[in-house]
Amino acid sequence: MNDMVSIPREEYERLREAAEELEDILAYDRAKARDEESVPHEFVTRIIDGEHPVRVFRDWRGMSAADLSRSSGVNRVQIHEIETGKKNGSVQTLKKIAEALGVTVDDLI
Repeated sequence: MNDMVSIPREEYERLREAAEELEDILAYDRAKARDEESVPHEFVTRIIDGEHPVRVFRDWRGMSAADLSRSSGVNRVQIHEIETGKKNGSVQTLKKIAEALGVTVDDLI
């Protein structure tokens, strides 16, 4: 059986907007429940705009290149070369940097 209901368009639009807002609230609640750290928008934008993720995450953590060098065991010159795109860095190097920054290697590539 085809049950149909007719309602005014403005009522339909209001219900659609309310449903979308509820979906947004539920998505927010799910994200908060995972208790994951989220990267602030300004830092995500820098990565999208082409800045190297190592530099962006280092800035986000408030670390200098020397700080990152000390905590990762990676030479400061290597860090500079990776951040400026002169070198890619080995998987081992990126693992050390990722661990020091508290991110995954995937976040850096």
